[in-house]
Amino acid sequence: MYTTRSIKAALLCGAATALALPATAQTIDENDVILLDEIELGKSKREVQTEKAESETVINQEEMNDRQANTIAELVDSVPGVTLINGASPQGSGINIRGFGANSTYGSDQKVLIQVDGASVGSEELYRIGTQLFTDPELYKNVTVLRGMGGSYEYGSGAVGGTVLLETKDASDFTDGEVGFRFRQTLQYSSNGDGLTSSSILAWQPTQNFEVLGNYVYRDQGVMVDGDGNTIGNSAFDAPSWMVKGKGTFGNDGDHSLTLSYADTNSQESDVPYDSFGTTGGSFGNVDRDIHTQTATLKYNFNPLDSDLIDLTVQLSYANQEIDQSYVSGSSPLETTGSWPFLQPLVDADHQYETTKLTIKNASQFVTGSASHNMRYGVEWSERERAENTAASAPGGTDERLALFVVDEIDFGNGWVVTPGLRFEDQEIGSDSTRYYDNSAAMGGVSAIYKFANGWGIFGSAGYTENMPIIDDLGTPAYMTQPEKAKSFELGFSYAQNEVFTAADSLAFKVTAYQTDLWDVTSYTQSIGGSSYSIDEIDTKGLEIEARYSMASGFYMDLNANIQRGDYYASAAPSGSQYGDFEGIPADQLRVAVGKRFGDKIDLSWEAVVNDAMTRSTTPTGGFTIHNLRATFRPEQGVFADSEIRLGLENAFDKLYTPHLATRAAPGRTFKVTWAKTF
Repeated sequence: MYTTRSIKAALLCGAATALALPATAQTIDENDVILLDEIELGKSKREVQTEKAESETVINQEEMNDRQANTIAELVDSVPGVTLINGASPQGSGINIRGFGANSTYGSDQKVLIQVDGASVGSEELYRIGTQLFTDPELYKNVTVLRGMGGSYEYGSGAVGGTVLLETKDASDFTDGEVGFRFRQTLQYSSNGDGLTSSSILAWQPTQNFEVLGNYVYRDQGVMVDGDGNTIGNSAFDAPSWMVKGKGTFGNDGDHSLTLSYADTNSQESDVPYDSFGTTGGSFGNVDRDIHTQTATLKYNFNPLDSDLIDLTVQLSYANQEIDQSYVSGSSPLETTGSWPFLQPLVDADHQYETTKLTIKNASQFVTGSASHNMRYGVEWSERERAENTAASAPGGTDERLALFVVDEIDFGNGWVVTPGLRFEDQEIGSDSTRYYDNSAAMGGVSAIYKFANGWGIFGSAGYTENMPIIDDLGTPAYMTQPEKAKSFELGFSYAQNEVFTAADSLAFKVTAYQTDLWDVTSYTQSIGGSSYSIDEIDTKGLEIEARYSMASGFYMDLNANIQRGDYYASAAPSGSQYGDFEGIPADQLRVAVGKRFGDKIDLSWEAVVNDAMTRSTTPTGGFTIHNLRATFRPEQGVFADSEIRLGLENAFDKLYTPHLATRAAPGRTFKVTWAKTF
């Protein structure tokens, strides 16, 4: 890691040189050697993963606190290649990675995997309902975003866009492994819509080998306004969440552990538009909608100290999401027309998804010749069951899968690290009212990086995956034996080094060019001349840049950018319109943050987000630049001693803008203040 640099080794070498002088010059005692503390070169907001060939970004607890996010989506929008469909509220929002994932019609296209503590969460392609990732950012301590297929084969299939991995907080994060109680209280206020958030965490460690955490979060957000002061319809929400998590270690040297976690989120909305992407009821009218999300995991780990070949994890997870909705009579202008009998089952439909998954995985470290291996391999069984409902577009059914996977990180010791990955998946999908279909697929890829001694690195990867048929498509038999297929290629270079421009600075950057081709497409259509045509193939390509620079003085800078293009092919479209620009491509974006830390007590930063105009779309959008200001204070004295105070000013100049792919205007100027303290 290049964020900090220790001079301890240099000081010890100097001491050793002095100690090597003739004994007549001096007599040395080991107690005379003084180990000085490490000197840090400073740090930026986020690490750049220059040691890996995969396109990976990790958002840690410090950055999560700094961003004061209302939703999970708002935590990841600063990652290059990640674009939000709306995002300021959980309903009507979604995550798009490299052009795949959420869109303005569905909250998910099944090409972005989302896992919470290893449990697969989210539902399928619910029409005009958002991401279904209803949970609270305060429950989590880090988020890992894998862009593209690289690194996805041990988590699932069909990750054409990428993978989002969320990890919940542990009691030891607050007790530091010491016996006793710790309590952390966080309060946050947001001026736009008078948003209020309270997070209360109780961490208890009765022994060195057992820990328990309880976390309750209440988040209430009122109706927000845009940069012109206009009300943003369908932006208010009320979402209480809670979580309990316990872990016990036992056996010789604590080589066994058992972890149990349960998270629960509720969202109740009254008289809101059925179309959660819109701001008004429109033709669909309004509904009363209750959403209940539950995630439970039970994980056993065996990692004996005397064997590098065994690091066994057995995990059973369960995710349940219920969306109960009922139409508000008289809210649709079509209620008295002949179209209403077609729409009423859709707006009155209830949905429930239950996903049960058992994963058995082992990690082995071993050496063959001059190469060292870190191999992860296992078997996974999963079953997703969708309850029957009255909406023809949302059929009930069961999707059962059995998968085998292996990923081997091979370090040849000469600068080369090569990581092949394979996954085989067998699927049975169907329902008693339709029929059952069998599909199977082998998928995999390889990534490689060569690290030069001077800090430079070159890397590349190639991958292939298949997105298996989904329950939503049971009404279209032709789709049930046609997995969507994709291949991707990445090529890039990286650099990470200290003492680049001065004797006390640190620089790291990573540049990645990528290309993704998707065929046998069943997820997308293209509107041409008022008619809709199925898309057969999609080709995308882009360039991502991640960079950071920091100095021992506390100055730091972060930069992220993404430029992407995409084309579609629709064979059934009229001649001359069979090729065109793919509508899922986000606008080109540059994000720059500049800040200054004053020790550990004060952190001040300014961030600019620049989006280029998007004209390669049937719904073009203009470019914009917004500015965000953030400040963190950790007082040592007074009434706020040992607490954390964060101030944020988002969209500082009250800009009116709608990001490309979004369906409603973004919030205007928003002031946020957060107070947190651990007792």
